[in-house]
Amino acid sequence: MATPGGNKIRNAKLVLLGDVGTGKSSLVLRFVKGQFVEFQESTIGAAFFSQTLAVNDETVKFEIWDTAGQERYHSLAPMYYRGAAAAVIVYDMTNVATFARAKKWVQELQAQGSANTIMALAGNKADLLESRQVSAEEAQSYAQENGLFFMETSAKTAVNVNDIFYEIAKRLIRVQPEANNQGMSIADKPDQRIMNTTTCCS
Repeated sequence: MATPGGNKIRNAKLVLLGDVGTGKSSLVLRFVKGQFVEFQESTIGAAFFSQTLAVNDETVKFEIWDTAGQERYHSLAPMYYRGAAAAVIVYDMTNVATFARAKKWVQELQAQGSANTIMALAGNKADLLESRQVSAEEAQSYAQENGLFFMETSAKTAVNVNDIFYEIAKRLIRVQPEANNQGMSIADKPDQRIMNTTTCCS
């Protein structure tokens, strides 16, 4: 599909995965609305957002599923990452347990997701450097070994938030330069009845 100006529009399903409290929803809220809210309730089920990015002469429209981090919602996760063009696995750089959980999400995606899914690792809460538990070097090494790209982000200060989504958009276009619009689209939307589409944050 092309706009009147000749600008191609690509729809890309993107899912955020990670433990509760890592700031997944805060990252999305910062990216989509440019906002940060200090205290948020945890996401229930999943929340849906959309945002567009211009990359050269093309436009990528992200259809973003922000999943709940609580273990009781884990069984729902495959509905959201199935058919995803991209995934952002988020951990809290001040909490080493969330990094271990992020690795489990990567393993699950590698085993059950699409081989073509572009995966990014986000070490969130980079504004809390004095509380760091996961070094950037360790996360970068893990990402390289597992075919991800890595950035440390801060939803609070906006550091690298737009950058990580822009890098995903560039990689999507590079991987599928001539793919038709449906190639990056949602293959099958999850059942709308089981999700909370408010913009609450985890």
